Amino acid sequence: MRVPSCNWHLKLKDLSSNAKWAELLCHFHQVNIAGGLLQLPHYSIFPPILKACSNLLPHSYGKSIHGCLIKNGCDSYTSIGNSTMDFYIKTKHPDSALSVFNSMRWKDQVSWNIMVYGSLDEGNLEQGLWWFNKARVSGTGFRPNTSTLVLVIQACRRLRDICEGLKVHGYVIQAGFCCISSVQNSLLSLYAEDGDMESARKLFDEMSERDVISWSVMIGGYVRCEEARIGMEMFRKMVCEVGVEPDGVMAVSVLKGCTSLRELTIGTLLHGLVICRGLDSDLFVGNSLIDMYAKCHDADSAFKVFKETPQRNRVSWNSIMSAFVHNERYMDALSLFHSMGKEGINADEVTLVNILQACKHLRLVHCKSVHCVTIRWGFDKNELILNSLIDAYAKCNCIELAWKLFERMQKRDVVSWSTMIAGFTHCGRPDQAIALFGEMARLHAQDDQKPNEITIINLFEACAVSAELNWAKGAHGIAIKRGLAAGDQVAVGTATVDMYSKCGAIAVVEEMKLYAVKPNAVTTLSVLSACSHGGLVEEGLSFFNSLVQDHGIEPRLEHYTCVVDMLGRAGKLQMAMDFIKKIPQGLKAVGANAAWSALLSACRSYGNRDIGAEAASHVLELEPESSTGYLLASSIYAASGLWVDAASTRRLVKEKVVKVVAGYSLVYVDNKACRFVAGNLDCHSLAAGEIHSMVEWEVTSYSSVPCLLHVCRKRIGAFCRKCMDECILIFWVVKKVVIAVIVA
Repeated sequence: MRVPSCNWHLKLKDLSSNAKWAELLCHFHQVNIAGGLLQLPHYSIFPPILKACSNLLPHSYGKSIHGCLIKNGCDSYTSIGNSTMDFYIKTKHPDSALSVFNSMRWKDQVSWNIMVYGSLDEGNLEQGLWWFNKARVSGTGFRPNTSTLVLVIQACRRLRDICEGLKVHGYVIQAGFCCISSVQNSLLSLYAEDGDMESARKLFDEMSERDVISWSVMIGGYVRCEEARIGMEMFRKMVCEVGVEPDGVMAVSVLKGCTSLRELTIGTLLHGLVICRGLDSDLFVGNSLIDMYAKCHDADSAFKVFKETPQRNRVSWNSIMSAFVHNERYMDALSLFHSMGKEGINADEVTLVNILQACKHLRLVHCKSVHCVTIRWGFDKNELILNSLIDAYAKCNCIELAWKLFERMQKRDVVSWSTMIAGFTHCGRPDQAIALFGEMARLHAQDDQKPNEITIINLFEACAVSAELNWAKGAHGIAIKRGLAAGDQVAVGTATVDMYSKCGAIAVVEEMKLYAVKPNAVTTLSVLSACSHGGLVEEGLSFFNSLVQDHGIEPRLEHYTCVVDMLGRAGKLQMAMDFIKKIPQGLKAVGANAAWSALLSACRSYGNRDIGAEAASHVLELEPESSTGYLLASSIYAASGLWVDAASTRRLVKEKVVKVVAGYSLVYVDNKACRFVAGNLDCHSLAAGEIHSMVEWEVTSYSSVPCLLHVCRKRIGAFCRKCMDECILIFWVVKKVVIAVIVA
């Protein structure tokens, strides 16, 4: 066979420079068969051959080339060793690369770069940083290339090792890499993701050239650190003053800022910019637009973006479904769930959690249907979905099914316990909720089952529903003992005030002052509610007046309404009406119907027909579809003997087809909650027959019962089933010697 000419190695180099790896290896194979390797001109022809092997052929062929190098004594050359290491690194054989590295007599900075880069590129971050630090003290004059240095900084960021990151930053300055854009941007990301926006801003201001990545990192960092306003200002400056065009990543960051600030106007303008820049086809941008519109309460625009998105993934479907749920369009969310199945998009746990959030506001049958889907799709062991199912069943007042799911859970976390406790409370079973918390406290060996803030808040709510002050004090003591009632726990502090307010106490407010806890809007509402229920008018007014003067809090409409309720309960009806008229016009525009309803209810209690008539006119004007105003006005007229006006008011309810929500009473007997709905004695957990037979006995035994029934007839003009229900309830409670809690 004819031996190729001696210039065959020149052709190999030419093929390598043009990245024609297949032709290069084919030519090398032909030379090898023809015996050309016996006329080996220079060892430098092997690095491109090894590079071709790492790009095309399996590991075995490159390994045979390595054997050939050893056979020909070429492995002693540093460049050959580096190429061999690079081949093993790229073919995912780091141990072989390490073996070559250790066998090399002379190692240069390329050798160290390969080991550092290889470890970091494979995701061995800690090992990669170890190699980097070792290379710096190797005495070989190690100088990392830009790609390696960027990976080192990224490793510090991903490991959250800010101390190592600071050392690398110092090395960057010392070695003269501080003017390289990619290195600067990596350092920006390091500081921004660590939440150190002060250091990031200092570095950003020192940069001579800032590209779109630099601006994007800074804007995204401010948004993540809940300083979206600064991020939005930077975006404005970038577009209007600097003239840098935003990319998709930046658009996502700015949209998150709009979502955080609920800036629908700016978000809509950005949407227009996204369309002009052709970024609307970016899936991440589309999903961010859906989320922005949803959180800004514009579900229609969110759905429009969803329909116009050319390629939708599961995240897109989940985002729009969450948008409907967030905006209380539960049937639309359910319809979308069915459409998702028809289009062949498989639901995940996020989908099912979203749809369960909708189902708990609909009918029980929807919850059961989704439950069947979770079983059919193999999600019946998923803790997140099981917790959502428990919550949905409880919110649909099907506490028995919720309890069965809870009992059958193989593993319960703190969310499971907290959800079940809240479920019992929601269904009027605070005693069972408190008992369940006691069981949880006994079985808290695992960290994921220890009570947290949410658990304590749910426990407080159970105590509030029970209206037992001793239970409330006990729960508060548990929170303090577990370190969940510290001064910085505003949510727990607010729940504590609310619990005590509903249990008829307000002394805990002084404790908040002691710990210098500044009340927020919710805490303020709870304190005012406590004053209202406790009859502390002067204290309530004083606290309300101190909102602006001492705490700089602008009272909201609900705060004004609570003060009106407080004055009304104390019988200061004229003062309450004057107070309503002082509500700022901006808040009145939102709707002052709740304040007028509170005043109307107070007028009924105190029989003030004149003020009641004015309050009723406002309530009926502001809430023509609510039954509350009609019924309260009718009661006031009936109490004043104006039967014609009372009948006319109730006739309006029928003519306007206003849905009447029945009132109910919650009674505790033997530590069990029983609910009585007007006109429906079969709704409670005790036997209706026992109650009816008791009433018959009471009617024949106590002269007060006929008297009470006579009053009912006289007030309404005809025997009222609701009044009969009230009589039954009163005497049944007296018989059982319990305390009744009347829920209006």
